[in-house]
Amino acid sequence: MIRVAIHPMRPEWEELVKRPALDVSALSDTVSRVLEEVKRHGDAAVIRYEKLFDNVSLNTLEVSGKEKTEAESLLPHVLRQAIRTAAGHIEAFHSAQRFAGVEVETSPGVICRQKAVPIEKVGLYIPGGTAPLFSTVLMLAIPARIAGCREVVLFTPPRKDGSVHPAILFAAATAGVERIFRAGGVQAIAAMAYGTETVPKVYKIFGPGNQYVTAAKQMVSLRDVAIDMPAGPSEVEVIADGNASPAFIAADLLSQAEHGADSQSVLITTSEAIVPPVLRAVEEQLEALPRKEVTAKALLNSRIIVLKDRREVIDFTNLYAPEHLIIQTGDYACIAEEIVNAGSVFLGAYTPESAGDYASGTNHTLPTNGHARACSGVNLDSFIRKITFQEITPEGIRQLGETIRVMAAGEQLDAHRNAVTVRLETI
Repeated sequence: MIRVAIHPMRPEWEELVKRPALDVSALSDTVSRVLEEVKRHGDAAVIRYEKLFDNVSLNTLEVSGKEKTEAESLLPHVLRQAIRTAAGHIEAFHSAQRFAGVEVETSPGVICRQKAVPIEKVGLYIPGGTAPLFSTVLMLAIPARIAGCREVVLFTPPRKDGSVHPAILFAAATAGVERIFRAGGVQAIAAMAYGTETVPKVYKIFGPGNQYVTAAKQMVSLRDVAIDMPAGPSEVEVIADGNASPAFIAADLLSQAEHGADSQSVLITTSEAIVPPVLRAVEEQLEALPRKEVTAKALLNSRIIVLKDRREVIDFTNLYAPEHLIIQTGDYACIAEEIVNAGSVFLGAYTPESAGDYASGTNHTLPTNGHARACSGVNLDSFIRKITFQEITPEGIRQLGETIRVMAAGEQLDAHRNAVTVRLETI
């Protein structure tokens, strides 16, 4: 069950912020072999590894138009409507992130500007596993469409009969994805990174996955393709005071723990009195969960930490840098202002992390394992590049030229200096 730490000293915090270890080095031989095989043999290698790893026999990788058309009729109306509602909220939030561009005359005759352009080709990896993560389709494909990405390729593991879950196909149609392929794991990452006979090579790969997918993304990012961010097991931190609902806290801890056995849930509080009722609520709610076994394993990685005061709570949180942070305190707005390291923050008692996972509008693809100290979650900027332009008039080079010449000479780069000199001599 969840470990409890009462008033740990600051030197102990480094140990307390550690996540379940994800060592992908042991997978490197297998991952490297699959990547190389797909690079050399294309579709045939992807199909072969689907049979070897997932025991799925495929004749073709790309999902047909007929399959996509039939998907809508296979879903209950209430789920179709929920997907459309969530898509609308995600689109509204990400559309508001559009970059208008800037233009500045830094000195007379020297004009500098910046504009945003979409990444032309992106690949989206949507995990299948024990549940179809159709919400991730919306989180990745909608901002890709808003950004204007010319080609969007989606890969997802098929079911045992080779079909793709209709919820994923419907979400993809809702988000505007046209090319969908049935394959998972390393072979899917390789197909997007290198291209095959049927799969176009992409310039950036997005999406979460298991340790093999994580290792594959890391390897291909070294020289072949960009990736969205470092990935790892999912995590949540809850900050709660003595007036918070133990039932709410327990539900939030468990909702994150059910992602997988290597997930982590952390409660930070200054109230020692709230610990026993939270532990009781966790035990009671756990018993009713279908994924009880997996969730219970994740709780072994989880902890409740009682700190001395509000200052320690804020400092510990910024050190931990959680993927998801839920603040259930009376002064949640004040605490939130002092949080500088977190992927996504959920404010108040009635804002569960589930809202961000599905339908509030923010993106749920977020940095884990402390990477929130330096990385943002997926947003519209993830799908664009910003290019700078500069234009200098004769008057501009006359005024700026000597500054450039002096700096170039200082770095002993005479050709740089001469590039300005030859122009000044013509004015």
